[in-house]
Amino acid sequence: MGKRIFYFLLTNVLVLLTISIIFSLIPGGFNYIDEGGINFSQLLIVSAVIGFTGAFISLGMSRWMAKRMMKVKVINPDGAMSSHERAIVEKVHRLSRTAGLMHMPEVGIYNSPEVNAFATGPSKKRSLVAVSSGLLQQMDDDAVEGVIAHEVAHVANGDMVTMTLLQGVVNTFVVFLARIAAFAVSRLVRQEQMAPIIHFLAIIVFQIIFSVLGSLVVFAYSRHREYHADRGGADLAGKDKMRHALVSLKAYSHRVKADDQTAISTLKINGKKKSSIFSTHPDIDERIKRLA
Repeated sequence: MGKRIFYFLLTNVLVLLTISIIFSLIPGGFNYIDEGGINFSQLLIVSAVIGFTGAFISLGMSRWMAKRMMKVKVINPDGAMSSHERAIVEKVHRLSRTAGLMHMPEVGIYNSPEVNAFATGPSKKRSLVAVSSGLLQQMDDDAVEGVIAHEVAHVANGDMVTMTLLQGVVNTFVVFLARIAAFAVSRLVRQEQMAPIIHFLAIIVFQIIFSVLGSLVVFAYSRHREYHADRGGADLAGKDKMRHALVSLKAYSHRVKADDQTAISTLKINGKKKSSIFSTHPDIDERIKRLA
């Protein structure tokens, strides 16, 4: 758990820092400090540009990155397919039509012993639903349908875009507060030539600190959206199949990879059994209870 959280936070901080540096190199710059101190209106604009730019870049790359990180084999619905591949494609397309999706998600399988699945993509038109080989090997047909219904519900609910907007807001406040705190620290430096260096280093430190705090909001919403997707999955496949899927996932929660493919852990249906404030998924027993 600790390593997964560390990499998640590190990735987000590095994206923010990279974009901050890029924008600082633009002619004219995004200077928010004048003779009177901080121009808060200008700083808020700069923070929003940096925060939302990083979030939307991540959204745009989400499907492409997921395919490569998880080594997903995308199934061509018009090409030759094995029987189990055809069954998965048919389930995804049938449930997608039931959910009212006009464009069918890409369907893929990734080779992993974990019993899991995920959905991602920048929009409903360009989404991906992928299941693990471990899930197909270990679960019966009803449980697989419940899992796929849950993932299709994520796509139909627009969860990827909503999470991006939330991350953009969080990033905005991280950048905004980090620069205010860094400016206050730099004003305490007596050596004028050292003040810019201290200011830059303080921005890095405070962005890390505020990113950790901001991640609690993102994780909390991630847990909330799992409950919502469970209800959506129950509407699409039936409550019995969705509950059966959750019970089956509980039995295989020990086979969830916690430290690999960290960037898409929030997209998967199955997390570790026990939940905490740093968990992307709620306790699976609580999910079963709420669904009932």
